Amino acid sequence: MQIIAEHNAAMARETEGIELDFDTVSRGVGEVLRNPGRGMYLLAEIDGRPVGQAMITFEWSDWRCADFWWLQSVYVRPEARRKGVFSTIFREVEKLAMEQGACGLRLYVFGENRRARSTYEALGMTLSHYVMYERSFDGGKP
Repeated sequence: MQIIAEHNAAMARETEGIELDFDTVSRGVGEVLRNPGRGMYLLAEIDGRPVGQAMITFEWSDWRCADFWWLQSVYVRPEARRKGVFSTIFREVEKLAMEQGACGLRLYVFGENRRARSTYEALGMTLSHYVMYERSFDGGKP
């Protein structure tokens, strides 16, 4: 759990310049680990050391009568980038989603994160025609 929370904090800092409250992030990670209905994490390791991750959550589509799988909290440690870590995670998620009858994969990405966007496009993802809106109930905390 600790490494996932550390990765989440590093990702927010690196991609958006945001410092997350580590206790809140740790509780959030723990909630997913204790409650499979909230989602799941996939971790990638090199030589037994965690170097990358993605959290998967589920969105029911009544239009398609199936779940979309959302990739969230995507992070690969800097020293492991451009070594196929995320591609491996993505292909495993894709395989599991298809096996379990999902209708597709979705993710959102910080608009200025061009490196991530090019990675997702190289893996066959396309820019959606949807625009995301948000209304925060916690004072706009990240």
